[in-house]
Amino acid sequence: MTPARLALDPADVLGDVSVSFWLPIVALTLALVIKLPNLVKLWRDPLLRAVGGLLLFACGVFVFASPSVIGWTNRVTGVPNISAPLVYSLITALCASWLLLIVAWRNGLSDRSASTRRAARWVVFAYTGVVVALWVLFALADVPVERRRDLDTYYATTPFMREEILLYLLAHTVACSITARLIWNWVRTDGLDAWLRWGLRLLGVGYATNLLFDAAKLTAVTARLTGHDLDWLSTNVAPSAACVSATLVAVGFILPHSGQYLHERWHARLGHRRLRPLYVLMRSVNGGGTPFTPRATWEMRLIRRETFIRDTLLQLSRYLDEDLRDRSYDAARALGSAPDRAKALAAAVTILDAVAARERSPETDGATSPSGPDTTYLLQEIQAVSRALRHRDEIEAVRARAAAPAERVARA
Repeated sequence: MTPARLALDPADVLGDVSVSFWLPIVALTLALVIKLPNLVKLWRDPLLRAVGGLLLFACGVFVFASPSVIGWTNRVTGVPNISAPLVYSLITALCASWLLLIVAWRNGLSDRSASTRRAARWVVFAYTGVVVALWVLFALADVPVERRRDLDTYYATTPFMREEILLYLLAHTVACSITARLIWNWVRTDGLDAWLRWGLRLLGVGYATNLLFDAAKLTAVTARLTGHDLDWLSTNVAPSAACVSATLVAVGFILPHSGQYLHERWHARLGHRRLRPLYVLMRSVNGGGTPFTPRATWEMRLIRRETFIRDTLLQLSRYLDEDLRDRSYDAARALGSAPDRAKALAAAVTILDAVAARERSPETDGATSPSGPDTTYLLQEIQAVSRALRHRDEIEAVRARAAAPAERVARA
């Protein structure tokens, strides 16, 4: 085998790569569905309008840019390559929505100043002018041969069509560069929610990947203009970069919303489970419990369990022994517990003692101070107290040490 036969043409290597438009379409549609309720309720919000327009135009780009839909559009209209200005217009509208989103983000939702409105108008007017120019240039161009995959390079040297291709790529590159730069600047600011920060990072990577689309397209078109053939950059690399970019952008919009939602649900479920020891103990006092509702959210279940525990603790408060709690705290500290842990262990010992006291004399008042027991910590830190109840060996050690004479505890 000769060395010449060992050389691989990039077009041959990438020619069999199938670019699927379904993944970005599904991801973008999912992001649009998630945002749709807020878009309907708060349509006057410029930020939400920009997000909605961005996702809608992005979906439209990938639907109408797929080769099968390109062929269908050309066939239905009877105009060869009419899909080209249509797709280019959708891409340009998408660019405008990027910039409008940045204007809304940069100035904040409450900013309705003249400079903000002026910046938004400039974006709309400039990119509307680009769309009009795209259709005028297409009307002047002679493009009789239908090209579904390689139109940009096939007609790169055709008068008017050449200018149209360069115009949409220039508009796309400018918008993508500005958007990517401002998003990365925002990522570096302080005070961002963790989910929002990760969403912005994905958006930044997505827009940066879009620049690879522009670089591949412009390189292939420039090569045609100079008499070279790098069409594989336009037909294989650029669509792949666009699909990856759109998917990252969609996930970047989905992540802050869905991530926060899942985090809150997991936190509520975990909190509900952690309250079980204290809840079971309070059920032994109250004799009842919270009703089980299969359709209730974990947030609602957590609220009901917390309410039940606090109500029962208030009923139990007359049996609480403040002196026992103080001695238990000192005992826990003497055993090496940190202050917060010692408070939780002391509260657990006091509650168990109060439950036992109530069982011994349910109709009489427990040992309380004249001013009444302080239940602030018990009502506020039920999670910590419930976690302490899981460690009965520690509770018993604290109880035993607290039962010793006061001077012995002090010497320890």
